Amino acid sequence: MRSVMSSHRTGLSVLFLLQGIAMAMWFVPLSPVLEAHGLGALRPYAFATSSVAGLVTPLIFGAFADRHASPVAVLRWVSAATAVMLALTNLAIERHAPPMVVLFLIQLQSLLSTPTWSLLTAAGLAGLKDAKREFGPIRAFGTFGWMAGCVLVSALGADASTRAGFSACAFWIAVAVVAAFVPSTPLPRAEGSVSARERLGLDALRLLRIPDHRVVFLTAALVTIPLAAFYPFAPSHLRDLGFSHTSAWMALAQVTEVIAMFGLGTMLANIRLKWVLATGLGFAVLRFVLLASGTKAAVLVGVSLHGFAFTLFFVAVPIYLNEHIEAGWRTRAQALLSLMTQGIGGLTGYLGSGLWLEVCQRQDGSGTTSWPLFWGGLATIVAAVYGYFLIAYHERPSGAPAISGRW
Repeated sequence: MRSVMSSHRTGLSVLFLLQGIAMAMWFVPLSPVLEAHGLGALRPYAFATSSVAGLVTPLIFGAFADRHASPVAVLRWVSAATAVMLALTNLAIERHAPPMVVLFLIQLQSLLSTPTWSLLTAAGLAGLKDAKREFGPIRAFGTFGWMAGCVLVSALGADASTRAGFSACAFWIAVAVVAAFVPSTPLPRAEGSVSARERLGLDALRLLRIPDHRVVFLTAALVTIPLAAFYPFAPSHLRDLGFSHTSAWMALAQVTEVIAMFGLGTMLANIRLKWVLATGLGFAVLRFVLLASGTKAAVLVGVSLHGFAFTLFFVAVPIYLNEHIEAGWRTRAQALLSLMTQGIGGLTGYLGSGLWLEVCQRQDGSGTTSWPLFWGGLATIVAAVYGYFLIAYHERPSGAPAISGRW
């Protein structure tokens, strides 16, 4: 049994690593690749495809994994399909296909790739004996993979080349291959006939009827809105402050993310989950306050705090779902989290932060951005969400209340 558990942990660590590399090699250079091929006007829409996909496919694949196959088995086939679609997308970019064709292929690729993270998270949590202690270090390999993917893109000289995307295809295939050897841990299946509504995963909305679950999902969605502004606009702020090599400075966030992930197990073992989540939200408020201060040192500290804020909330929330939701609903719960964050929160955040940036650029009529106003406004939003969470979340016993009835 111990060797099986060890094999499961090793396989999951490798999957997180490979998937992190694959995702980074596509997303990080996407903007310069499109610009280099005369498709710069597609950039905002291309990034929004993942949020649109987050509204659709996570629930569908999550429902399938809860009823018909283990999450890791579904991940295997979705990863292979993602590799094929990503190859077609990069081929279209390289051959100068019409912009709408390229955007259509990017959207199809996003529909396939978006649910993979929630599937992998569900697979990992389902097979761990002590998820509180074990999941953080395993999840850290996803961050290692993202950092490695960024390095590989530059090492290949592919920062503005489709070579990055084609290389990502190879890693998606590697995810599918490794997933074939990771022990499957099927979750309990619901019995009886399955309605169309349930096949689409819409029955997962029943989770929102339970007060604590509703607070966690809503908090995650709301805090994602200002979070969506961090990676698109923090590098621009660093450049305005005179920093070069902004990608390297932004990597401070990944360094603290890894540190927090390895310490997450100890925190969860000694501190109530509510206060772990609250600490993550507190770091998020402080991060934006420091960014709003405008000094070089404070901004760098603010960038660094992102890793603590992200891990102590967004990595701890899947552990909450694993502990507080009955087994047959856990993959759908992770999928609903993706819908709330990547879909609703991400799409609102990408569009809303862009409009807010325009307001901050018109503030003094000079065309420059008022960064204290920009980040200060986002800090206010996070502080309000923080207050809502502290008041509304009561951390009732984790007895996984039954989920029944219609939404």
